[in-house]
Amino acid sequence: MAMVIVALGANLPSRLYGEPAQTLGQVVARLADCSLAVRRCSRWYVSPPWPPSGQPWYVNGVVLCESVASPERILTDLHRLEAELGRQRLHPNQARALDLDLIDYGGRVALAGSWPLLPHPRLADRAFVLHPLADVAPDWRDPRDGRSLDQLLADLDPASICMPL
Repeated sequence: MAMVIVALGANLPSRLYGEPAQTLGQVVARLADCSLAVRRCSRWYVSPPWPPSGQPWYVNGVVLCESVASPERILTDLHRLEAELGRQRLHPNQARALDLDLIDYGGRVALAGSWPLLPHPRLADRAFVLHPLADVAPDWRDPRDGRSLDQLLADLDPASICMPL
């Protein structure tokens, strides 16, 4: 059984569940469809879109799960769930009804060019991942370099905005 960390985000209503916070709450319950047993769920946070744009702010959170499925299977299932809720991958950084990112899978470090790339390559720059991650796994360390979550949070750009909802 592997410890799996998934980040959730949305800044548009979904066709099935409505506003972003409601969508994310419903999606947490649906993660079992992705072979994930949810053990902890963070609070919801709000953050501006990145890069800055005229999009609505995001609602974000993180779940700590366990799974026996492979990371490839989990990510495929997460992408399927995104599509079911209306996610289209037409342009980078576009607004979306659901964004699910596989952040960590049992501390695995994948080689460049692997799929999925683990841990998530941009997690250390994302306040909207690190703050909710501190809610569910405060002792987590980046498997690439061993930095603690406290160190990663301290290293964030001071202009990063991420607030509890």
